[in-house]
Amino acid sequence: MTITIDPKLEARLRERAEAEGLTVSAYLERLVQADQSAEEELESLALECLHSGDPVPVAPGYWEEKHRRLDERLKKAGTQ
Repeated sequence: MTITIDPKLEARLRERAEAEGLTVSAYLERLVQADQSAEEELESLALECLHSGDPVPVAPGYWEEKHRRLDERLKKAGTQ
C-alpha cells in the first residue's frame, strides 16, 4: 500500500520507528494494533458498565445531593 503524508510527519514516523528498531511499516502496524486494542478495551469497559447493576435514576437534584454528601464526608474527615 502506498500513502502520501506530510514530509514532517514522515520524518517523525521514521525517527520513532528507528528509535524502536522497526521499519516504518512495522511501526505503523503497531500503532494501528494499539488503536484497535484500545477501542476494544473501551467497548468492553462500556459494556461492563452497562451490565454492572440496576440503573440509578438521576433526577434534577441528583448531583447536588451527591456533592452535599461528599462535602459532609470531607468535613467530618477533616475534623477527626
